Amino acid sequence: MYSPELRKLMGEKGIEVWDRVRVEAEQGAFEGIVMPRIEYGDPDTLILKLKNGYNVGIKREKIREMELLEKGERKGEEEEERGEGDVVIISTGGTIASRVDYRTGGVYASFSSSYLLERIPEIRELTSIRTKKLFSIMSEDMLPENWREIAREVYENREARGVVITHGTDTMHFTAAALSFLLPKLSLPVALTGAQRSPDRPSSDAFLNLLCSVRYALSDAGEVAVVMHGESSDTFCYAIRGTHVRKMHTSRRDAFKPINDRPLMKIWPDRIEKVGEYRKRAEETVLDDKMEERVGLLHVYPGADPRILEFFSDYRGLVIAGTGLGHVPTQNKKSWIPGIKSLVERGVFVAVTSQTLYGSVHPYVYHNLRVLNESGAVHVRMTPETAYVKLMWVLGHEKRYEKVKELMLTDLVGELSREDYLTYGVGV
Repeated sequence: MYSPELRKLMGEKGIEVWDRVRVEAEQGAFEGIVMPRIEYGDPDTLILKLKNGYNVGIKREKIREMELLEKGERKGEEEEERGEGDVVIISTGGTIASRVDYRTGGVYASFSSSYLLERIPEIRELTSIRTKKLFSIMSEDMLPENWREIAREVYENREARGVVITHGTDTMHFTAAALSFLLPKLSLPVALTGAQRSPDRPSSDAFLNLLCSVRYALSDAGEVAVVMHGESSDTFCYAIRGTHVRKMHTSRRDAFKPINDRPLMKIWPDRIEKVGEYRKRAEETVLDDKMEERVGLLHVYPGADPRILEFFSDYRGLVIAGTGLGHVPTQNKKSWIPGIKSLVERGVFVAVTSQTLYGSVHPYVYHNLRVLNESGAVHVRMTPETAYVKLMWVLGHEKRYEKVKELMLTDLVGELSREDYLTYGVGV
């Protein structure tokens, strides 16, 4: 709440939060929407959201004149929780739902989707919104059971025009891949979005990401996509297929890139441009959330002790992120081949992909690749994260080696790297 003095000044002009106003101040003239005061913000500073999307703070003593231009529609927490909305925003936590604790310098989960919506009035001009706080955790704490919870929540809201899921960025690409398999048919678009910088920071990317995600949720797509900044400035976002996306930078706003695929769409605050091919909305949404959680993901590295493979002997599956075209140590004294053969004989399905990410694996180019292929391991054309999630889903449905192999080599939801389109970089 603003200070009594500032509220009095606003009241004299009949101005309330969400109204569009013009303010003459010492710094110049500003036109925008009066925003709620940020918690811990100066109660004597008026916050305006300008047409360009940025917020500006104007100290009360600097204000010379205020003029009401247009009354805003009152949108409160009660209405959102009561909620009917064309787009459902499901909050799961992460930086987009966090604030900086200035006592420690750390970031912790705190905000709900409602907090963000208060600061993006443009969304309310696009569509009606309903919010649901599913849980509030950072993405490094996500578990496969959380993927199922999110998928079930999407299914429960399948009558909506679209769903947006706010999520931590570090493991968002795992969740996006998981939802792609758990919801193999979609009658609505599902966008995952987050933020590299918490929304209480002036440089936050949360607001553009959420606005673009809502635009994606209103599109004709029937796919799970990650919607995040397309470049470091606040210009546009990319919608990237959930099985071909990866976080490629720790802190840049444009951290998410398509791997061996084009983005589905390029999204500005006021328009959408189709970039790649995508599946259209299906007639119905299908939920299929059976998964085998005893699956591991292991990276190859020089000098790796093959005894590490023994840890996975009671697992149902293992994805190995090999080097280059899908190599593992083969001809030296620490060869992984005997260990892989042993796992396969025990009934563990071993899939091999590449930690190089771009390009594709190949089981026959080199002699060592042929030796690995003969061990019973199967090379798959996916990112390690997507292969890991897909193997969990496949093993939840099938136990026979040959059938699992057939499914892992079959393009089920657009997850396989296309041989005719192995992009390097954004690929637009």
